[in-house]
Amino acid sequence: MNIDQISYLVFSLVLVLALFFDLGLMSKKNQTVTIRQALNQTFFWVGLALAFFVFVWIEKGQQLALEYLSAYLMEWSLSIDNIFVFILIFSAFAVKEKNYGRVLLIGILMAILFRIIFITVGVVLVEKFHWILYVFGVFLVYTGFKMFTANEDQEFNPQESKVYLFLKRFLPLAPHDGDGKFMIRENGRPVYTTLFVVIIMLASIDLIFALDSIPAVMGISRDRFVIYTSNIFAVLGLRSLFFLLRGAVSKFDYLQQGIAIVLVFIGAKMLGEHWINQWLSKQVQVALSLGVIAVCISGSIFYSLFIQKKGLPADEVDDSVLNQ
Repeated sequence: MNIDQISYLVFSLVLVLALFFDLGLMSKKNQTVTIRQALNQTFFWVGLALAFFVFVWIEKGQQLALEYLSAYLMEWSLSIDNIFVFILIFSAFAVKEKNYGRVLLIGILMAILFRIIFITVGVVLVEKFHWILYVFGVFLVYTGFKMFTANEDQEFNPQESKVYLFLKRFLPLAPHDGDGKFMIRENGRPVYTTLFVVIIMLASIDLIFALDSIPAVMGISRDRFVIYTSNIFAVLGLRSLFFLLRGAVSKFDYLQQGIAIVLVFIGAKMLGEHWINQWLSKQVQVALSLGVIAVCISGSIFYSLFIQKKGLPADEVDDSVLNQ
């Protein structure tokens, strides 16, 4: 076995054991997840991702390890943006809290499957048609600019989304959760419950978010192993992150702007790749990307929580933070 095969084998074994540990020992079916449980699970998945960073450093070297860490941080920060949409979906379809964990797990596993397909197609296209990177670059710059200047009053409505309207048109839907079931029978025919709808919407929304995140990761690394593992680790940690941050995610007012700056930076880096490679070594580029991602994400969260609050004058911020 070569080093790539060994790396994929280790990753697969770690993933299976981690899922068994998380679902079998740290989670219980149809039970409300407490903040403490969510914190333990978040530490578990983030710690596992960082431990895997050490493994990549040992097996594949410093450069790929830093690419993996940069890609993971990029995906992890975008996951926080996903959480806000997930909250809206759960609220719109009145999902009971005891069903959150099961619905999130199935939706996230489906999202991982879709991402693997999406990544595979993207990598193959880039390998055959290098100019697609420039298309990705333009797309990221445009998306980042649009995200930075987005009107915050335009709130996502799950029941008006194209995914829900498509399901409503082609499938018989029940206006309830079927007592925790995904499909029930009414008058002898199958009818799909709101839990089924929510799972499909979670996976679909994540795939839509992946249209931004996967090109962004490919702007950080072209290594398939790095792209696959960083995406999967970040998405698997999304479930515990949801329970941990669902009450606080609305306080990250400027996270979107931080992510937007990162997308513009990576898009510009992809567009100027030919000239950048002549001036900066690959190691310097990776370190620079890691630094920009860390500063923008941590800076936007810090600014949201402690410096300025949208809709509040600057001199009222301190009082609002203290009273939280």
